[in-house]
Amino acid sequence: MATDSFLLPVSDVVKETAEAHSIVFEVPEDAKHAFQPKPGQFLTVAVPSDRDGLAARCYSLSSAPGDPLTVTVKRTVDGYASNWICDNLRPGDTLRVLPPSGIFTPADIDADFLLFAGGSGVTPIISIARTALREGTGRIVVFYANRDERSVIFAEEWARLAAEHPDRLQVVHWLESVQGLPTGEQLKAFAADHLTYDAFVCGPAPFMKATIAALKELEFPRARRHQEKFASLGGNPFGDVAPVEEAEAEVVEGESAVQQPVKLEIELDGTTTTYDDWDPGTPMLDFLESKGVKAPYSCREGECSACAFRLLEGEVKMVRNDVLEQEDLDDGIRLGCQSLPTTDTVRGTYS
Repeated sequence: MATDSFLLPVSDVVKETAEAHSIVFEVPEDAKHAFQPKPGQFLTVAVPSDRDGLAARCYSLSSAPGDPLTVTVKRTVDGYASNWICDNLRPGDTLRVLPPSGIFTPADIDADFLLFAGGSGVTPIISIARTALREGTGRIVVFYANRDERSVIFAEEWARLAAEHPDRLQVVHWLESVQGLPTGEQLKAFAADHLTYDAFVCGPAPFMKATIAALKELEFPRARRHQEKFASLGGNPFGDVAPVEEAEAEVVEGESAVQQPVKLEIELDGTTTTYDDWDPGTPMLDFLESKGVKAPYSCREGECSACAFRLLEGEVKMVRNDVLEQEDLDDGIRLGCQSLPTTDTVRGTYS
């Protein structure tokens, strides 16, 4: 097992809809230091599998920091892990879980938020909304799209939150069965009155694509436009890590690869550390771990954003990237598990 995974008891399983269940975890005392989530982050869960021992999946937290640790899982067609969780998991069971990860989280909880959710994409969105209502001071506008009324996850919770915060929270439910799929023009019209808000988007790929396109047309700056994206994990973050050598050849043979040890300056949890001996053939995550640094990660395969950091100086080349969009790359975001240096000095931050 990975050294920073924990066996968490399940304290409750809540049926939110016919297809979605919330899994509430109990965090033992010896694990509480590792489970200090930010709103909008996710957990990586090990689901038992007869086929390959386990299936590693990322599920967003629907809980706010300080509340019982909760992920919400919606069944997907032919989705082994989501169906196993909804069919089999009961209070008293345990699951192997990695600490919270992800960068789909607000930098300023006092900001005004424009939150777009489609289907089960509401999970990190309600985490952000719950946190902002409790700890922040800004206004929150939610656009939540679903197939029909029965598909609405947290319907009663959204109604309760709106009733408790009528001056701060507005929730608009968009039902395909009534209004059809939202068009780009409709999404743009909805967002047009909130141009100064921080926008967060999560849901099916077509929904996110249309929403992000609408925000771009309205010239939402990249710094205030966020989207969540998951890929099905092909690797196993809970088992043995693949040898670094498998990732080396593709980059080290390239023209831009440096040949001598690289200087790395990295900021993590408010502390900046400098190293002068980063082997250019070793991914940054592996190098930091060799120095005893508890850098964040989940899949180690370039398929999630758990290990993402922001590049401040220098350049790296990623062996694989299945999750970051071009805009993320333009904004300096890189994946630590896949990054090999291509300059003599690299400076970055996990903040």
